[in-house]
Amino acid sequence: MPFLKRPPTTPSLSTLLDIKSQKCGLRHTVFSPSGNEYTGEWQNNKKHGKGTQVWKKSGAIYDGEWKFGKRDGYGTYSVLLPGSKKYVKKYCGEWTDGKKDGYGTYFYNNSSVYEGEWSEDQRSGWGRMYYANGDIYEGKWLKDKNHGEGIIIFSNGNRYEGSWREGKKDGRGKFYYCDKGQLYEGLWVDGVPKCGTLSDFGRDGAPMPAKCQIPKVHLIDPQLVLREAESAYLGQF
Repeated sequence: MPFLKRPPTTPSLSTLLDIKSQKCGLRHTVFSPSGNEYTGEWQNNKKHGKGTQVWKKSGAIYDGEWKFGKRDGYGTYSVLLPGSKKYVKKYCGEWTDGKKDGYGTYFYNNSSVYEGEWSEDQRSGWGRMYYANGDIYEGKWLKDKNHGEGIIIFSNGNRYEGSWREGKKDGRGKFYYCDKGQLYEGLWVDGVPKCGTLSDFGRDGAPMPAKCQIPKVHLIDPQLVLREAESAYLGQF
């Protein structure tokens, strides 16, 4: 009967070196060939737990939680101001699989700020947007656009309350012309008012009231007239 040689029970030197080089647990700063730096926790040779990543080329920093090599959990992403050594926050909040996902705050270059819900790096869900020109929108978002019910207050005091679709007023809504003391209620399509009523509202306190008051509508059933007008218009589409 031939003698069968048993395989060695101890790992080879190359295997031992490979196991030894695997990063697991808390480690000091690890430098990649591109010059990027990571300081923090590892698991199975991947960033996992809490840690700080510095990208050499862009000068950006992420400080927060990781999961199997990707930003996952809560963390803050900051960038280096050009020509200086000062860092400014760009996003602080929740991440999933390396993307903004959950609740977080994003700071835009033009001083606009968004705080609210995210999904796969896009504003989706409920959120509040502070625009650089002073306008404020609060409501629903979908794929980075106002979508659903929401309110926008303009810097001049006027405001719109109602439905939105893909970033535009669409559906039923109210537009308060606070500067003129008037109110429009009705149907909007693709950002344009199509069918509704215009009435005086807060005219006495308006800074620039219209010269003439809007006369009252003398109809037996004005709502019926509006419904018929809306049906006729929507029937075109």
